[in-house]
Amino acid sequence: QVQLVESGGGLVQAGGSLRLSCQASGRTFNTYAMAMGWFRQAPGKEREFVAGIAGNGISTYYGDSVKGRVSISRDNAKNTVFLQMNSLKPEDTAVYYCATRNNRLLDTRSNTYAYWGQGTQVTVSS
Repeated sequence: QVQLVESGGGLVQAGGSLRLSCQASGRTFNTYAMAMGWFRQAPGKEREFVAGIAGNGISTYYGDSVKGRVSISRDNAKNTVFLQMNSLKPEDTAVYYCATRNNRLLDTRSNTYAYWGQGTQVTVSS
C-alpha cells in the first residue's frame, strides 16, 4: 500500500502564493516507477487535473486553468512532490489532492491514479 499526506494549504489573498507538499510512504511505493499528480475539487464541481510529473521528475504537464502560475517538482530521495502556486485567484479555491499511480508516465485522468491523499484546503480571498 501507499500512503500520501498533503500539507501546505491555507488561506491566502488573491495574488499570493502557496507551496503544497505531498509525502509518500509505504512498502509498495517505488518513487521512480510512479508518476504523481495534483488534482483539485471545488464545491459542486468535478475533480480537476492541476499538474502531473513523471517518475523521473523530468516530464511535467499542467492543466490549462493553472498553466503559467504553478510549478510541480519532486524530490525522489525524500519521496515528496511539491506544487508551487503563484498569482493565486479566488477561483483556485478548492481541496487539493495528491495522487500517485502504478506507472512512471504521467496522466491527466484521475481514474488512472490508484492512491490518493486526504486533501488539503486552499482558500483564496478576493
